[in-house]
Amino acid sequence: MQCFQATEDVVRGCKHIAGADRIKKSGVSSTVKNSSNISQRYSGICIDSSFRDYSYRMTSLAREFLEVIFMRVVVIGSGIVGSSAAYECAKAGASVVVLEAGRIAGGTSAVSFAWTNATTKQPRPYFDLNVSGMRAHLELKRDFGIAPWLTQTGSFDWRTEPESMDDYFENFRQMKEWGYGVEWIDKKRVAEMEPDIDVSAFGDCPISYYPEEGWVDPVLYSAWLLRAAKERWGAQVKLGSRVTKIETESGRVRAVRTANGDRHPADAVVSCTGGWSSERLGDAQGIPLSSTIGVLAFTPPVALTLRSQLHADDLDIRPDGAGRIMIHKVSVDMTLEKPEVLSPAGNEAATLLDAATKVLPSLRDAGVEAIRTTVRPFPEDGYTCAGAMPDIVGHYMAVTHSGVTIGPQLGKVVADEVVRGKIHDEMETFRPQRFFQAHAQRSAVAHV
Repeated sequence: MQCFQATEDVVRGCKHIAGADRIKKSGVSSTVKNSSNISQRYSGICIDSSFRDYSYRMTSLAREFLEVIFMRVVVIGSGIVGSSAAYECAKAGASVVVLEAGRIAGGTSAVSFAWTNATTKQPRPYFDLNVSGMRAHLELKRDFGIAPWLTQTGSFDWRTEPESMDDYFENFRQMKEWGYGVEWIDKKRVAEMEPDIDVSAFGDCPISYYPEEGWVDPVLYSAWLLRAAKERWGAQVKLGSRVTKIETESGRVRAVRTANGDRHPADAVVSCTGGWSSERLGDAQGIPLSSTIGVLAFTPPVALTLRSQLHADDLDIRPDGAGRIMIHKVSVDMTLEKPEVLSPAGNEAATLLDAATKVLPSLRDAGVEAIRTTVRPFPEDGYTCAGAMPDIVGHYMAVTHSGVTIGPQLGKVVADEVVRGKIHDEMETFRPQRFFQAHAQRSAVAHV
């Protein structure tokens, strides 16, 4: 067995690999531990040179040694953004612990229409970020060899309300100009591709087709990425671990405390808590949110061959596996001010099913099997928030409404900036600093 000895040089070298001494620019800096006496304490420890698969083979002293040499990253939240960050940070060489209050991807990720797209996403930096996310999904597929969480069968889009036509045509023009995959398609071709659709529902509106769009099963996605992070790089996932406090010392992250009393030392903390991102965790403040409520209805299995997504006005329809159809309608979302337990026999379910039946007549007698609500996380200005928090060194925030689309790209950004010290200049539009600058300006005006 080829081994390396725990010497001061090894400690310094691995710390350098983990990027701990190269990330001051991002404002997220780990604690580079004092290497004096390290050689003496860990002298004689011999670790297999393929130590990325170390987690189940080590003595406690050997595990402690690896915790010393690798940057310690705690990720709060195991949804699609949190699992992406954990996977990429572990891949980059960090020692990763994921803390999840409930079950894996049990929050917003479990109740998401989960549409991967960049259409209507403006301004340009936001569009580009979403396109990067779509590409990152394909890169992950190559990484794993398979991607049972990803379906890429395209989307149809049309409008029936005259007042929305100008925006519809302008969006088509803008997407085409920016190189996004979109084309006009006629009713005959739609009927050939998706014979379950009643094409009379289109009216006289031109139909746009987005062949590169698709959807994700966020729970499967999170499960696969966290499994890989654990098996390949020794990441740990702690369920039932609700974070109550981020501990700091001299303005730097030191540890994370949970409600069950556990303390997890940390050089960096990545908060991926979605609709809970406004909560203060000890010394660490959150960001302002303007979240909304999302409502999804699910039919029982129906004998349909629908493969594509359908988007008409404020209605969204897609397959959800085993013959079930998922239905979403923005106007139904707007009837709720908080998540509620809704009945499959209630008014909301009836409204959703009625709208979907006009497009898919086979749903007429299907009924609704389940209806679910959730908080849809929106930072206050509606755009993604990703970057170092301005108040504490080592605290990084990643929250977005577009988590399903950009999750894998955000994971890469987090790993680059937190672990490798590589700053993504294209993310400057999305830094959390913007909220605190705006607050300071409003406070200054209020005191004039």
